[in-house]
Amino acid sequence: MKIIIRSAKIIDSKSPFHNQTVDVLIADGFIEKIGTSLPEIADATEVKLGNLHLSQGWFDSSVSFGEPGYEDRETIANGLQVAAKSGFTAIALQPNSYPVIDNQSQINFVKNKANGFATELFPIGALTKGSEGKDMAELYDMKNSGAVAFGDYNKSIDNANLLKIALQYVQDFDGLVIAYSQDSNIKGNGVANEGIVSTRLGLKGIPNLAEELQVARNLFLLEYTGGKLHIPTVSTAKSLVLIKEAKSKGLQVSCSVAVHHLRFTDVALEGFDTRFKVTPPLRTEADRAALVNGVLDGTIDMITSDHNPIDIEFKKMEFDTAKNGTIGLESAFGALLNVLPLETIVEKLTSGKAVFGIESQSINEGQKANLTLFTPEGKSTFTKEHILSKSKNSAFLETEIRGTVYGILNQNQLIISK
Repeated sequence: MKIIIRSAKIIDSKSPFHNQTVDVLIADGFIEKIGTSLPEIADATEVKLGNLHLSQGWFDSSVSFGEPGYEDRETIANGLQVAAKSGFTAIALQPNSYPVIDNQSQINFVKNKANGFATELFPIGALTKGSEGKDMAELYDMKNSGAVAFGDYNKSIDNANLLKIALQYVQDFDGLVIAYSQDSNIKGNGVANEGIVSTRLGLKGIPNLAEELQVARNLFLLEYTGGKLHIPTVSTAKSLVLIKEAKSKGLQVSCSVAVHHLRFTDVALEGFDTRFKVTPPLRTEADRAALVNGVLDGTIDMITSDHNPIDIEFKKMEFDTAKNGTIGLESAFGALLNVLPLETIVEKLTSGKAVFGIESQSINEGQKANLTLFTPEGKSTFTKEHILSKSKNSAFLETEIRGTVYGILNQNQLIISK
């Protein structure tokens, strides 16, 4: 299959064609020629889109689907199609299915389900059996089957010794440990950020301290053991200070931030809308601004949608009892353009591959075609018509988004959403 992408502006700081508007010829999944006004080829598919921009394929480091066990929330097949039309050529799948992905057979199951799709699926294995925080799971076997990291989704490891042993153990095979950081005892029954808003609304609060204490503890453990640690979805300014200090010591620590933490604050909870109930909770404007600065100064390594489909019956409830989580794949790019420069967004949607040990291809002749197609132009309101997921629990409904994702080209497949 041959494809010619016409008049595309390349956004790829590692490419010699960065910021140039060129034609790109792809043959059998590889970039064959890049230049201006490439000649027509009789059997080639031509792609011409308004104000087309082209970058390396985007990667999302935290995506939940549901299958196996929660197919009513989302299936792997539909989820990967949603990811493709949202601009993502690769996603890291969280292990929070039923059963939990905590062994070799479960890794093989989800990988087999993902065969043949344009968007590649890289499974995260649970760090502990059943994600119960008691006994370490079969990490080495899962690594051999294709797990790219190990962590219990949105669950802190209360047992510090267990995390210490895991960090030591995975060094034998260059494994990555994910440590969600929220002290469960300090969190208690909290459902929202502890502050003026939660007090006014009568909601039980979760102080910033719940995250920061756990981040500090986990970084102390990393300093003791060595190894590689990823702290997902940080939400407070103090957490960034701690992570920046750890990086200055030379520790192999990375972190991510969720799109919704860059866009919203706890003021969004004023209407008790459970779409905004997420974990960690939405924080104050001071924290949100610090997170944006953390992206800009490089403290934060990657941005994730933290896509988490939830059934309507678990969201249409009282705020205290509703489940945490929002979907975010479809709205990620458009929401980010409201708060960050384009090149920063592209960088933070692609740099996570290196942390998770996933091959990355720059846009150059001879390289595999792993590309995202988009335009930063235009404004619109995000509505239910934009949602492709089975679950509709989006915090971004009725908010302004910018730009448009056209689709992806990966695995020798062209997926165009519009």
